[in-house]
Amino acid sequence: MNKNEETATLAGGCFWCTEAVFQRLKGVLSVTSGYSGDGKINPTYDEVSTGKSGYIESVQIEFDPEIISFSQILDVFWNTHDPTTVDRQGNDVGPQYKSAIFYRNRKQKDAAEKSKKELGKEGVYKNPAVTKILPFAKFYPAEKYHVRFYENNPSSMYCNLVITPKVDKLYGNFGDKIKKEYLR
Repeated sequence: MNKNEETATLAGGCFWCTEAVFQRLKGVLSVTSGYSGDGKINPTYDEVSTGKSGYIESVQIEFDPEIISFSQILDVFWNTHDPTTVDRQGNDVGPQYKSAIFYRNRKQKDAAEKSKKELGKEGVYKNPAVTKILPFAKFYPAEKYHVRFYENNPSSMYCNLVITPKVDKLYGNFGDKIKKEYLR
């Protein structure tokens, strides 16, 4: 990582969805699906899926803050998943699907708290956001078969029913922030 890069770690339900959304944004250099939290070293998907591992499905986003700010990343985060449901995104249920922002420094913590507060004031959602704002502890990349799942499995029922609507929401709300190679 060079000096112009920053890292954001976010959990918004299934990491396949979150990865598909963020990899399309200008200024995002890479998105890695994986597991954030604090538990045993190098957890597996099967262990995290039990909901008892201490980890949450998440993505680690490397980005250029001169092109996209952490606050803009948070804006996309809030608007492409449901931050009002506890340990759930649609049919994906359990603590491993918790909505969370893992801050890496005071600046990120302050930005996360401010954006969550503003979201409540704006009344975007009927219910209040339950997204956890947590200190970053550990992140482990997911197994290779999870990488770019949306692109590699375009005919998957899960992709069509769950991921595509989130990607469509991204295009509808943030069309000016989409990388050229992803323009429709």
